[in-house]
Amino acid sequence: MTATTVPEPVVVDELITETADRLFGELCTHEAVQAAEDSGGAPDIWEAFCETGFDLIAVPEDAGGSGGTLAEAIEVLRLVGYHSAPIPAAENGILGGWLLAEAGLERPDGLVTVVPPRATDGGWSGGGTCSASLNGDGTAVLSGETHRVPWARSAEAIVCVCECDGTSMVVSVPASVCTITPLPNMAGEPRDTVSFDGATGRAAPAPEGVDASALAQRGALSRVALMAGAIEKMCQLTVSYTNERVQFGRPVARFQAVQQHLVWAAQDAALVRMAAEVAAREATRGDAPFEIAAAKLVANQAAARATKACHQAHGAMGMTQEYPLHHFSRRLWSWRKEYGSDAHWSAVLGEMATGVGADGLYPLITSGTAALG
Repeated sequence: MTATTVPEPVVVDELITETADRLFGELCTHEAVQAAEDSGGAPDIWEAFCETGFDLIAVPEDAGGSGGTLAEAIEVLRLVGYHSAPIPAAENGILGGWLLAEAGLERPDGLVTVVPPRATDGGWSGGGTCSASLNGDGTAVLSGETHRVPWARSAEAIVCVCECDGTSMVVSVPASVCTITPLPNMAGEPRDTVSFDGATGRAAPAPEGVDASALAQRGALSRVALMAGAIEKMCQLTVSYTNERVQFGRPVARFQAVQQHLVWAAQDAALVRMAAEVAAREATRGDAPFEIAAAKLVANQAAARATKACHQAHGAMGMTQEYPLHHFSRRLWSWRKEYGSDAHWSAVLGEMATGVGADGLYPLITSGTAALG
């Protein structure tokens, strides 16, 4: 008989979920989120978030982080999306903190953000042309312009992955030496243009497994988590509203046409949360390119369906600034374009499927990345 090794379970501490949910529930009021959109940030919310250590969760303690697993960090991001918290939670820890820790670079005391890698197929939002030349003293000079860099105007350091003489390098540049043009995304969150123009920063070779492709996958996973939370809360808002709104003598939730919208939204909320949890679990154990690609595609498509269903059920109320539905739908419309569009991840999954051949397709579907060998 052949012994089968059972993977260690990936468990998220319930205290993390409870603490993050309570923190955001108290601070992320409708007024606070609206104000952050007007000002380009929410320093009070960010400060409280950092005091809990959630800003650096999954970054090793010996690298200045809070420790914890990637799955726990993804759970925190889900709650960021659920409460539409206007903070750079993904960029500072899961992305920027991870890059700096893996490359052995010192992280600054303040906020860190990341330049998104740019896909060659165009199915991407953000990134740009960025090149580095090494000085030989542990520094590098960056040139080029990058677009839609999250929260660059508030960052102390901007981290990017560059190819230099055939080697992937992680470069951390002080934001103060860059030219930053503030621009918002559809939800009013900063997605700025950064021009390096000879900016000098600390550089180190990226270890094996840390490159633009790995950053793209990790960034996609972060967006899936955020979208899972936002769709779930948007669905709950819709159920509550349609049960309270009375038309022709009864709640509109009792009309069959409205019920169909509620079912579609609920299905998408459950589907994306499950996809996020599976991808986070496998990414915590090791590489998970199939699970992450599938999860991002599922989340992108679900976001389009769910926002349509929820706005249709709300009618005109859902389009008003005074009602919070737009905080979630506009974030979803923005996040679904970041770190890969439907077309991009469909192509990635297609390449995986054709790569394993006809006999490998079913194992790929049932076993995921493990079937890629």
